[in-house]
Amino acid sequence: MMKLTEDRMYQASLDKDSSFEGSYWMAVKTTGIFCRPTCTARKPKKENVEFFFDPEKAIEKGYRPCKICKPLDKLNETPAYIHELLEELQKDASLKIKDSDLVERNIEPVTVRRWFLKNHGMTFQAFQREFRINKAFKKIKSGESIIEVALDSGYESLSGFNERFKGILGISPKNTQKQNIIDLKRIETPLGTMFACAVEEGICLLEFTDRKNIEKQFQSLSKAMNAEIVQGENKHFVQLEKELKEYFEGKRIRFDVPLYTTGTEFQKKIWELLSQIPIGETRTYKQQSVLFGNSKAVRAVGTANGINKIAIIIPCHRVIGSNGELVGYAGGIWRKQKLLELEGAILL
Repeated sequence: MMKLTEDRMYQASLDKDSSFEGSYWMAVKTTGIFCRPTCTARKPKKENVEFFFDPEKAIEKGYRPCKICKPLDKLNETPAYIHELLEELQKDASLKIKDSDLVERNIEPVTVRRWFLKNHGMTFQAFQREFRINKAFKKIKSGESIIEVALDSGYESLSGFNERFKGILGISPKNTQKQNIIDLKRIETPLGTMFACAVEEGICLLEFTDRKNIEKQFQSLSKAMNAEIVQGENKHFVQLEKELKEYFEGKRIRFDVPLYTTGTEFQKKIWELLSQIPIGETRTYKQQSVLFGNSKAVRAVGTANGINKIAIIIPCHRVIGSNGELVGYAGGIWRKQKLLELEGAILL
């Protein structure tokens, strides 16, 4: 298994490499502070640093957490006040939280705007509109009248509702039965925030938010299902969050949440083989290709692993190189190592 040497960790800090987040913390002897790998503060000379694999160890040795990168916070964790706003939107489909409402709660609107732009690619107001239209779509699809749904969603006119609906989903409300949507939500984990997507049948995507080429995964999913990906809740998210929490606490060895995969028959077979690798064990790409029935399909097996859209649950992290090294994980090699360490500890 690949080892984290001091040279490797120091270089990762110089590069601000997010794939190393959660795998180590760098402490600076001259300042008495410790940082996460992606800290934007000026980097010290190598002879002035030491590394820790547990932030608590750095604190025990007298180091203080950096105020810039906040190394004790979970990576990309959603702030508590954002969680509260999202919960309010979930409870009331017609709710419209304005900047003035945020100010009354002592929340800076610019801060909220920046957070949503960074993490969702849209402003908070745009997010609210998308969230409302998602709920409206489902109500209309289930048979409720368009005008009642429009009023319940906080729109004063049917024309305004129709215009917004079409602007987000590309169709008018009356054509809802011909369209599908994929629900999207951010989920927090000890190894960083993840995007989850789901449809009626089950979870169809679970990826770390900083995964390489995450946008291509979204585009591929949307095209395969001929559906728009829209911010919203889904019944499967509740079960997913519960099971992920149990998994990271070392209390779950398999997932029961329903899945809905999109891909070729070959890809689905490879993903099925991945799901058969027992927790705490690994296989090589060569072994996977042999189990598939074609020992020469190593590269094709690797490609199928790489485009798996449901991380952790379909455990592509359990496949390693023939020399035992950890290779080919879009979520970051060190996340792969952490997942394998976690699963090994579950069986102890």
